[in-house]
Parts: sequence; C-alpha cells; structure tokens
Amino acid sequence: MNHRAILAAVLATWRIEQPRLITSLARMVRDVPLAEDLAQEALVAALDHWPADGIPEKPGAWLMATAKRRALDHLRRASMLARKHALVALELEQREQAMPDLDDRLDDDIGDELLRLIFTACHPLLSREARAALALRMICGLTTSEIARAFLLPEATIAQRITRAKRTLSESGLAYETPRGAELSQRLSSVLEVVYLIFNEGYTAARGDDWMRPRLCDEALRLGRALTAIAPQEPEAHGLLALMELNASRSAARTDAAGDPILLPDQDRRLWDQIQIRRGLQALARAEELSGGTGFYVLQAAIIACHARASAADQTDWPRIAAIYGHLAEVAPSPVIELNRAVAVGMAEGHRPVSPSLSAC
Repeated sequence: MNHRAILAAVLATWRIEQPRLITSLARMVRDVPLAEDLAQEALVAALDHWPADGIPEKPGAWLMATAKRRALDHLRRASMLARKHALVALELEQREQAMPDLDDRLDDDIGDELLRLIFTACHPLLSREARAALALRMICGLTTSEIARAFLLPEATIAQRITRAKRTLSESGLAYETPRGAELSQRLSSVLEVVYLIFNEGYTAARGDDWMRPRLCDEALRLGRALTAIAPQEPEAHGLLALMELNASRSAARTDAAGDPILLPDQDRRLWDQIQIRRGLQALARAEELSGGTGFYVLQAAIIACHARASAADQTDWPRIAAIYGHLAEVAPSPVIELNRAVAVGMAEGHRPVSPSLSAC
C-alpha cells in the first residue's frame, strides 16, 4: 500500500475514532484539553508507524491503546499531583489487566461519555459561543474553517475562541464533570445548540465528497434521544429531536443518482422514512404539550412537520408555515428567517418563487 493510501487510512480512522479517544482519555486524566492533546499524539504516532509497519488489523484499537499508554505516562510523571495521579494510574493499570476496555457505562445522570464530554465543553465558565466552538472541535473533529462556516465568522475569531476556552477549562480545576440538577439545566441550552450544529454539519456537509455526512446526523440523533431521557420536561430537547428526526426522514430523497441535491418540492416522497416521521411527530407533540408550541427548536420542527404531513408538494399548508415563521421571527429574529417567511407568504398567496426555500432540501 502506498504512502498516500496509508495516510488516507490514518485520517479516516482518526475521523471515526477521535470522539471515543477524547472521551476515554478525559475519563482518565480528568482534563478535556489535555485529553485532546493526548489523542493528537496518538494520531502523530500512527502517522509515524503505520507507513513502516503497515495498517494494524484493528486501527481504532491501536489508536486507543497508544493514547492510553501516553495518558498513563503523563499521570506518572505529573509532579504537582503526584500522589493523586499515582493512585489513579495504579487503579487504571489494575483495571486494564482485568478488563482492557475502560468504556464501561458510568452510573450517573448522563451515562453517555460523549454526551458527558459535550456538557463539560459547555461549562458555564465559558462564553456561549466558546462552548459550541470547543465542542464541535473536540467532539466532531471539525476544522476551524468548518466551525467558522457554521457560525458565519472569520477563522481567526473561532481559533481564538477555542484556544481561550481550552485554557479556561485547564485552569478551572473543573475540566471534566457530570452536571446535575439545576446545573444541568443551566448548560442544556448550549448542549442543544451543539447537537443542532453537529446535525447540521452532517445534513449539509462542509467537507468531503458527500453532500451529507450520515454518521454525524446519526450521532446527533442519538445524542438528542439521550437528552430527552435526561431532561424529559424540557420542551426544547423534544423540539430539537423532532426537528432532527423530521429532517433526517428525507435523507434518501435529497440527492439524485449523481449525488446532486433535489429540492423539497421535487423529491419523491415515497422515499421519505415514515417511521422516522412518526417519531418526529411524536416528539413534536410532546414538545408542544410542554411549551404550548413556543421555542426555537419547537417552532422549526413545526414548520418541517407541515412538509412531512403533506402527501404531495401542492398539499403543503403554506399559510400555517407562514404563521409559524412569524412566531419564529419574534423568538429569534434574523435575515434568513425573514427571507424564509417571505417565501412562505408568497407560497401561501399562490406565488411560487424560483427557489422555494433557503433550506428546501
């Protein structure tokens, strides 16, 4: 296998394994930025060894074992907390001998290590913007330019946010923890935003040959379902899940055989996933029951539900969509929402625009 093929294999493995590496290492060292650094060291080691030794039979396990060895080395040589780290390292070594996989589920309010990492990245010590940027960088492996695209900001601004956020977490002494009770509720809005951005990055990919990145969509959906379990009375958690389920239900119809996007009115609705639509409508009903139909994610899900309920494009309830956009513009005013509202009003009055919607796929 040539060097280029090996490099591609390393990067492909890294993209898949990075979140699991960071979550496992964060459990070990109790420091999220340090965990990212150790994971990066494992990547560098793979780039050094795989071209000479060949791709391991289990490349993900190779990265994990390398990263954990480096974590144990770090714990042993850390001087300022030598006693505590020695005890942790001993415990970890004993557990490694008895059970090599440290990814067993914790008995806590979250129970999902990736979700726990998102809550950690959304620490109240960080600004709202920094929380989302840091989580996208560490959890999804998005580049600075991809995160900048998601926020419509310069790369330099995002890079500064990530650097400052990592420094703040490292210096806080609260770098890895599970929030509970009121503190969990305090962080929930930021976590919802991060999960939403993860889904959007998968739904309309910023990189690669594929227009969509299904793995990111699936990961966001899994996290969304977990959030409704740990915050069952939070309407926006159910609203976000409904929004993602309903959007994802159209995945099979969104591109043609050549991979080009198909606009919503032109999609073959027989390809829409009806089971996923039912799940989305159930989540929306729960969200509306809890909130009365308000909230950023709840309103967006209500709009998508109008499309999902229509068996044909000409049966879409455009007057209702226009009305919902009016409420959404009050909750989160933006030029994009106003433009989509204008499109919906035009459709409701019988004027079909050239492009039915900015998010018409």
